[in-house]
Formats: sequence, C-alpha cells, structure tokens
Amino acid sequence: MSSGWSWWVIGLIVFNLGVTFFLFLWAPRAKVPVLPDGTTGHVWAHGVLREGMHRLPGWWIVASFAMYFIALGYLVLYPGFGNHKGALDWTSGKELAAATAANTAKLDPVLKRLAAMSVEAIARDAQAQRIGGRLFIDNCAACHGRTGRGNPSLGAPNLTDEDWLYGGTGQDITTSIRGGRSGVMPPWNSLGEPAVRNLVEYVLGLSGKPYNTAAAAAAEPTFKTTCAACHGPDGRGNPLLGAPNLTDNIWLYGGTQAAVETTIRGGRQGHMPAWSPRLSDDDIHVLAGYVYHLSHDGDADTK
Repeated sequence: MSSGWSWWVIGLIVFNLGVTFFLFLWAPRAKVPVLPDGTTGHVWAHGVLREGMHRLPGWWIVASFAMYFIALGYLVLYPGFGNHKGALDWTSGKELAAATAANTAKLDPVLKRLAAMSVEAIARDAQAQRIGGRLFIDNCAACHGRTGRGNPSLGAPNLTDEDWLYGGTGQDITTSIRGGRSGVMPPWNSLGEPAVRNLVEYVLGLSGKPYNTAAAAAAEPTFKTTCAACHGPDGRGNPLLGAPNLTDNIWLYGGTQAAVETTIRGGRQGHMPAWSPRLSDDDIHVLAGYVYHLSHDGDADTK
C-alpha cells in the first residue's frame, strides 16, 4: 500500500472512531423532550401504541466502552491501521502458509503410500476415498454433481453407471482427468428434415425404446454410411473417439425423442478440462481411484 493510501485509511479509521466515540459520550446525556407520561409523543394504531423513552442500561454502556479499547488493541496488535504491520507481525498469508505446511506434513506420507498402489486398489482404500471425495467435491462436482451422477444439460456423464466414453480402467480414468477430453459430434441437419427424423427413430430403436419401425428401416442405410464411422456399424460406440454406445439406453444429453433429435440435428460439443497441473500427479492418482470407486461401489468393501 502506498503512503498516500495508507494515510487515507488511517484518516478514515480515526474519523469513524472519533465520531462514534463522540456519539457514545453524547447520547446518554442528550435531552430528549418527553410528555408528562414519559412518552415521546409518537403513536401508532390510533394511539394504542406509544413510544416510550428509557435510558440505556449500564451494562450496555460498559460493554460498548470496552469495545473501543478492544478495537484500539486490535489496531495495535494486527495490521489494519494503514501500513502498520501490527505488534504481532501477523498476516493471513503467513497463517495460510503455516496451515498448508502442517497439512502437507500430514498428507505427504499418505500420498506416498497411495502412490505405490494401483487406481483399482485405491478405490478400495477408505482413507484414499476420504481424500478423493474432497478432491472430487472441490474440482469435479460443479459439472458431475456431488454424487457423480452427471448433468445432461452440460453433457457431463454419470460416473456411477459403469458406462465410459473413453474407457473405464484405472489408466483410462487417470488419462481423462490429467489431460481432459474434448468430444465433438457434427450437426447432421444437412441430411434434410426427413432423414433426421428417421435417424431419431433408428437410434431410439438401438437403445430398446419404442420407435417407428418404418422410419428406422429407412434410416438404416444413412446410419451405416454416416454414423457408423464413429459409433460403429452396430452402434456400440468407440472409446478411442469418445463416441458413446447407442445401444445401452444411457444418454449423455438425454434420451427423449426431442433430445435425440436436437443432438442429431445440431450436433454436440463436450469438453472436460485438463486437471494437470492444477492438481498434482498424486492428487490425480487418488482422484482417479475415487472416480473408479463411484462405479464399482458394490464390488468390494473398503478396508
């Protein structure tokens, strides 16, 4: 803080403390006109309610007076009075650094132990799950939700259903978290309105939903020559491309007829940011174990 701003802050503090202290001393001695019955003359409810006048209780005056000494003591001990650093030389930065160092000292041995474990083993470790759960809430829950069940409006996949766009092994999940993922489905409105509507019926049929058989049959050649390049000829997807499986009735952007039509006609663009270097390799390793755990919660009890 420059000297000019420092003196500005000092001036504001002195002015405010001075004015409030003056009002504190003056208010108990102020003479307020009252009627013979001790009220001020202010009435409500057609005279049923009348404003009385009573002196402040002694305990309130003593407590308020003590607050001024506490405020002065604070300005002496802690920073806040312009550029004055405070007698204790305390700063929030130093407190944060000390707390971070203490937390790191406790956490490092745990992370070293977990670093030697596979992602799949971490998924069964109770201590790792507590750490991974906090990392998930702090970094992933904004899109995937606190429980990991995803958000169709964002195209954030459900992480609890064992359906993976880019593969569900520990290594696959680690790669997704570390480097992020970007998925693009192009818009197919250029095929024309009838073809788009027929494709909707064909895709609904792949997932076992009710569909128009005639429209689906008409769309099959289009699917085989256009959509199969990414989703495969049987519609089971391709983890190398992040192309979803269309046969499992699990939908990234919703599985209603309207949602599927919107997807085909306008395309979709999904992006998961890379969490390296925001998160350390050890953090990513533990977080991957937590995400793996979300879809394998019933496989084995945590130890």
